[in-house]
Amino acid sequence: MTRALVVRGGWDGHKPVESTDLFLPFLEERGYDVRVEESTAVYADADAMAQTDLILQSVTMSTIEPEELKGLIAAVRAGTGLAGWHGGIADSFRNSSDYLQLVGGQFATHPSKEPSEVVGDASDNYLPYTVEITELGRTHPITVGVDDFALETEQYWVLHDDLNDVLATTTHPVRPWHPWHRPITSPAVWTRQWGEGRIFVATPGHSPDVLQDENVRTIIERGLVWATRTA
Repeated sequence: MTRALVVRGGWDGHKPVESTDLFLPFLEERGYDVRVEESTAVYADADAMAQTDLILQSVTMSTIEPEELKGLIAAVRAGTGLAGWHGGIADSFRNSSDYLQLVGGQFATHPSKEPSEVVGDASDNYLPYTVEITELGRTHPITVGVDDFALETEQYWVLHDDLNDVLATTTHPVRPWHPWHRPITSPAVWTRQWGEGRIFVATPGHSPDVLQDENVRTIIERGLVWATRTA
């Protein structure tokens, strides 16, 4: 039996319950035995982690206890897959450098609209942008057959390293109200091998409506399957 562990919590603005609930039927229909936890405390349970084939994490910001982080890293190194989207995986546990190294990318910002258009709510950071599939992404099982696509939501600027296998990118253009002086390209979808474990990250996914975009949902569903322990 393939076992999936859904760990959710942290900042509620990303709706971790509603968002992860979207993918529970997908996992169950494919024969996963799904366990849902509302806390990272389960990461410190070595027996539970050893039996877990896939972790779907949605915990934005928040903190993690040392023994929990140690358990998560040990599980991934031993072959447990780790997957997630947006801040639930790429903006988790900012004060834990070992977690940032594990995941390979850290949210830095999501650029805003022109100042005169800012109204003081989440939409201030909803910009039209394109997710562009890389050459690797054209043949990778997560993104094969997916063409470049447009979204209007938070466009994540991600600090990252080149151990990632980048399947899709997005480029932040130069705008008069922003301080950078040339376009910046960030990974939008990537995978990463850590020990025996596979890691999958997609940066789109700020809210349930974004997760229900056909392209975003396809990529995430495939990413969950790809990250699952294979042996």
